[in-house]
Amino acid sequence: MSAEQPVYRSVLLLGPPGSGKGTQGKVLSQMPGFVHVSSGDMFRNLDHQSDRGRLLLEYSTRGELVPDDVTIRLWRHHMERMAKSGQFDIKRDVLLLDGIPRSAHQAEMLADNVDMLLLLHLQASQEAMVERIHKRALQENRLDDINPDVVRRRFQEYEAATAPVLEFYPTDKIRTVDAGAAPLEVLRQIIEVLQVMLFPETLQHSIAV
Repeated sequence: MSAEQPVYRSVLLLGPPGSGKGTQGKVLSQMPGFVHVSSGDMFRNLDHQSDRGRLLLEYSTRGELVPDDVTIRLWRHHMERMAKSGQFDIKRDVLLLDGIPRSAHQAEMLADNVDMLLLLHLQASQEAMVERIHKRALQENRLDDINPDVVRRRFQEYEAATAPVLEFYPTDKIRTVDAGAAPLEVLRQIIEVLQVMLFPETLQHSIAV
């Protein structure tokens, strides 16, 4: 990795639309040492009246992925702002990446910035996720999630562009989670994996006790 680039210790939450990446990321970020960074939140928080905001809105309403170079520039700028504001400590905190990298090309582009400690693969059936997304869209007024056809197109984009991310990282860093389970059960699975993969010393201590 390049010494010129900041290197962020990271855990990637990877899964299809509606698999609960954002929900689990927000919950886990309440624990000390974890910071949730969602590309979707970054995009939605942009001013839609700005040139960049209008451009991103056009892609999202069509169910298409935002171009890689735009996404990576926005993410790097976002991380710089978080570090300067004290929201993120590069020496202490682990990033919970949600929605980025979302393609093998993005993973390559971020190779100098991201030390991927773990990839949590959230798996679930498409129909269950489409129903979950529709309910969320109505509750949270997410315009880009209202149209089921657009949502299904996002699943197609995921299968074509994001699933290959699994092939980019070493298999010994990938763990699969049943995202179709109840949210608390999904959280239990994730915490168990985090404990085994990132904090094995705590397991050894509990066994010794």
